[in-house]
Amino acid sequence: MTTEELTINVLKALDDVRPFLNSDGGDIQLVSIEDGKHVIVRLQGACTNCSVNQMTLKAGVETTIKKYAPQIETVVNIE
Repeated sequence: MTTEELTINVLKALDDVRPFLNSDGGDIQLVSIEDGKHVIVRLQGACTNCSVNQMTLKAGVETTIKKYAPQIETVVNIE
C-alpha cells in the first residue's frame, strides 16, 4: 500500500468514528503517520477532557483504523 493509499484509508477510518465523537461534542484530527505503522491523532472538543478518551482511542479509533489499514500498529493521541 502506498503512503497516499494508507493516508486515504486512515482518513476513511476517522470519518467512520467521527459521528460517534461528534455526538459527545468531540472530534478527531489526523496529525501524521510515522513509518507507515504509527498513527498520531489529536482528539478535540469534549474528547480532550473526557475520562474515557484512552478507551475510546484504543477500542474505537485504533480498532477502526486497523480495519482499514491492518499494517498500523499503534494509534497515539497528542494534546
